[in-house]
Amino acid sequence: MDSRRRASIALILLVCVLLAPALLAAESGEAAHANPLIPIVARLFNFAILAGTLIYFLRSPFNKYLADRGTQIRADLNRAAAMKAAATAQLAAIDQQMAALPAELEAVRRTGAIEVDAEEARIREAADHERARLLTQMSREIELRTKTAERDLARVASARAIDIATDYIRKTMTETDQTRLVERYLTQVGAAK
Repeated sequence: MDSRRRASIALILLVCVLLAPALLAAESGEAAHANPLIPIVARLFNFAILAGTLIYFLRSPFNKYLADRGTQIRADLNRAAAMKAAATAQLAAIDQQMAALPAELEAVRRTGAIEVDAEEARIREAADHERARLLTQMSREIELRTKTAERDLARVASARAIDIATDYIRKTMTETDQTRLVERYLTQVGAAK
């Protein structure tokens, strides 16, 4: 019901605002020429009525807007303060990490140096082991090849000695020597039976 009452009052005031200049102009038509302040007063009166009507109807929405806007600004300020506190905390954490970074880098360097030394020792040990294995393998191979070469040399030398002996015997043996050897062989074979 309050809104109907306001609407009625607004309608009355609006009619007054619209009709007041016409009434004042009709009454002051003759007086306007005599007193120049009357049209100014009429306009001020119209303005006062219009301003009063606007204030009356817009006061509540305007106050509500201002209250809502104030609440929103406070919430924004609280949110900004929370964000600033979080940013400050993050900045402090980053500063702590930055302060600890040289020590961490030094620890990483030390660990890296230890790991590099360990890896070098492991590689050196593996290389020594591989060298020893290769030396052993080469010794065996040299020994094997030496034995093979000795056998081949003995075979070649014996073949060559046989060839030389055969050639010598052929050159120096006569038929009488050959007959005498065959007889001696037959005697030995006969005695062995």
